[in-house]
Amino acid sequence: MLELAIKGSKKYYAWIVVLLVVITMGFATYLLQLSFGLGITGLSRDVSWGFYIAQFTFLVGVAASAVMVVLPYYLHHYKAFGRITILGEFLAVPSVIMCLLFIIVDMGQPMRALNVILHPTPNSVMFWDMIVLNGYLLLNIVIGWKVLEGERNGVAPPSWVKFLIYVSIPWAVSIHTVTAFLYSGLPGRGFWLTAILAPRFLSSAFAAGPSFLILLALLIRKVTNFDPGKEQIQSLAKIVTYGIIINVFFFLCEVFVVFYSQIPEHMDHFKYLFFGLKGHGILVPWMWTSFILMIVAIILLVNPVTRKNEFVLAVACIAVFIGTWIDKGLGLISGGFIPSPLHHVNEYIPTGQELTITIGIYAIGFLLITVLYKIVVSVKEEVRA
Repeated sequence: MLELAIKGSKKYYAWIVVLLVVITMGFATYLLQLSFGLGITGLSRDVSWGFYIAQFTFLVGVAASAVMVVLPYYLHHYKAFGRITILGEFLAVPSVIMCLLFIIVDMGQPMRALNVILHPTPNSVMFWDMIVLNGYLLLNIVIGWKVLEGERNGVAPPSWVKFLIYVSIPWAVSIHTVTAFLYSGLPGRGFWLTAILAPRFLSSAFAAGPSFLILLALLIRKVTNFDPGKEQIQSLAKIVTYGIIINVFFFLCEVFVVFYSQIPEHMDHFKYLFFGLKGHGILVPWMWTSFILMIVAIILLVNPVTRKNEFVLAVACIAVFIGTWIDKGLGLISGGFIPSPLHHVNEYIPTGQELTITIGIYAIGFLLITVLYKIVVSVKEEVRA
């Protein structure tokens, strides 16, 4: 089926070329980082995880969200999702690959990644994160490819694929739960030291991932002859609605506990993010933008009239995606390090080189999405013809 990826229009090839150019720029900048070291980033002694790990955290959620189409289709026999289940599974594949790439660039020396394999430490959450991420990547590649191959040939996929599908459902939840444990297992970081961090991660994932899938489905309908389906898009919109409402509710629960208990160590992180602390507050406008976007999205999604209008739905999905990206991709990581355990405020700002490498990795992800979705759409059009 790979041959389907090289057949396309001039616009398709132009888009591929643009992505390859961006990837080349990102890779060239990464070679500079590889030679000079992480000194080209905005990281410091106080902030040792920055923009790279923030993207990793966010994209794990996007990958995990594939379960929101797999579970209704295979466990609850919601057959309408049969049209888009493969889109969710093939969205998870590039998302996990981008996660792994962000980990590699954050390490400085990529050979250090082998230490997790050569010197396994089962008592480390890092070890289990490596297991669940690579396992989830393999599951989605095998399941997605075999299901699509069966659809193209007009036969049911092998019986063992169904077992892998059932395994992938709890596995999807595990990848974001283990990621949350990376943070909440650090007792010196009050901002992350909460039992509700994993549920917060999952709720934001089940809002951001399906919202991005809706945007991709609307784009596919516009640029190809394959229609993912109006009912399918509206069902995803309801999932996004519940996900973003629960995400905001969990956040407000955190705010109540932190400020009602009046524990300075916990309050200072929220004060820094939303009001500034000791004259520092570079993330304040970002965090308020995130919160406002999520509230606006809830208003648009709860109302059936606005939710059923696909243009308004697209706006709401963009608001959800950007809002959760700011919350997890900027605020969560920096907020956990600032202020430090000694209550020193040493702000973190990603450098231009960090942003270039990040954009390059995202371009790799979009290239993979483009190729995989091109294969899916081509097979769907073949089958329909």
